[in-house]
Amino acid sequence: MGANVILQAQMAELGLTQDELARQMNVALLEITGRLGEVSARTVRNLLNGSTRRPIGRTCIALEEVFACPVSDLGFSLPRTAADAEDSVQRRTLLLAATGTAAALAAPARRPRLGQSDADRFQLEYADLLREDSQLGGARRIENRAVELAARIQSSLAGGSASERVQRQSYRLASDVTCLAAFGAIDARAPRRARTHLDQALTLAGLSRDAEAMYRVWDHLMLASSQRENHAEAAAGAEVMKRSTVSRRDPLFASLGHMRHANALARLHQPAESLRALTRAEAAFARARTGQVAEWITFYSRAEFDALSSYVWTALGDHERAESCLHRTLASIPVGMVRNKALYTAHLSLAQARQGEVELACATGRRAQGMLLPASGSQRTTNTLSVTRQVIAATGTKVPEAASWIEESRRWN
Repeated sequence: MGANVILQAQMAELGLTQDELARQMNVALLEITGRLGEVSARTVRNLLNGSTRRPIGRTCIALEEVFACPVSDLGFSLPRTAADAEDSVQRRTLLLAATGTAAALAAPARRPRLGQSDADRFQLEYADLLREDSQLGGARRIENRAVELAARIQSSLAGGSASERVQRQSYRLASDVTCLAAFGAIDARAPRRARTHLDQALTLAGLSRDAEAMYRVWDHLMLASSQRENHAEAAAGAEVMKRSTVSRRDPLFASLGHMRHANALARLHQPAESLRALTRAEAAFARARTGQVAEWITFYSRAEFDALSSYVWTALGDHERAESCLHRTLASIPVGMVRNKALYTAHLSLAQARQGEVELACATGRRAQGMLLPASGSQRTTNTLSVTRQVIAATGTKVPEAASWIEESRRWN
C-alpha cells in the first residue's frame, strides 16, 4: 500500500489542502444531490495514504466532480470487473436521477479550474513587467500590458473555480499588477489615470484580504495625491500606511509609512513634525530585517531611503543636505534600477543648481538625460530636468556651458 502521489500532485496543482478538498467534495455533492456530503479530512487522508484505493459511490462522484476527470486519472484503481464498472455507472445514474438530473447524463461542460500553475504563470509575467519597469519607467506600453494582465487574471477568476488559497493569491496578484499600472501612470505624471487604476486595485486588494496588498494601494494613492499637490490627502494616506497591520508587524513597512508622512508634512510646511517623522522612519528602517519581503517593496533599500530623505530636505529648503543624501543614493543604487538612477541624478542636478553650482548642475543634468533609455516614459525625470533648467536660466548666467545646456535641454520636454 503506497501513497497516492497522483492525487497529491493534482491537489498541489489546484492549491488544495485536505480540509479544502473535503469541503469542495461536500459542495459538489450538494450541487448534484441537493444534500451536503459527509466527506471529512480523514476521508481525504485515506485517499492520499492509499488506504482507499477504489473510491465508490458518493466519494467517487465527488472526486470526479471536483477534479473534472475520472477517478482512474487520479491514481485510483479501476473496478475489479466489468460488472463492477457497470454497477458504478448505474449507481451514479441513480444518484443523479434522484435529483431530477438523469436527463442530463451528458453532463454540462465543466468550467476550467484556476490552479496553482496558472497563478505561478501569472506571477512570472508580473515579475517580468516589474523588471522592465525598473529600467524604463513610465512607458505606456508597460502600463497597458499590466492592465491587460490584470484583466486576464480577473477573467480566470470569474470564469472558473479555484481553491480559497489560489483565489486569494490571484486577487492579490491582480491588485499588485494594477498597482504597477498605476505607478507607471505616476511616473508618466498622469495622476488622474493612476487614480483610476488604484480605485480598481483597492477593490482587488480587499477581495484578497491581504494586508500587504492593501498597504501597497495606499502607498500609491499617497503618491498620486502628492503629485496632484493635495498634500493633506497624501499625509492622511501615509497615516493609514503607518497604522496598518503590516506596519505593526514589519519595521520596513513602518519605515516607508513614516517616510511618506515626512514628505507630505514637509510640503504642508510643518518642519518640526516632518523631521520627527523622518527620525521615526530612520529608527524603523534600522530595525528592518533583511529576509524575504514582497517583491515590489524590495526597491526600499538604503539607497532609496537616502533618496526619499533628500526629498524631505529639498522641501524643507536644505539643498546641501539633499545633495549629500543623493550622492549616497547614487553610490549604492543597484545597477539594474536604470529609471531610478536617472531620476535621482536629475534631482542631484536640481540640488546643485539651487546652490548656485551652475556648471556642475549642467553636467549632472546632461548625465541624467543620457541614462534614460530611448523607450523610457519617465516624465518625473524630464520634469525635474525642466525645473533645473528654469533655476539655471533664472540666475541670468552667461557661462557658455550653461547656455548650451539650456538650449539643449529644451527638446527633452
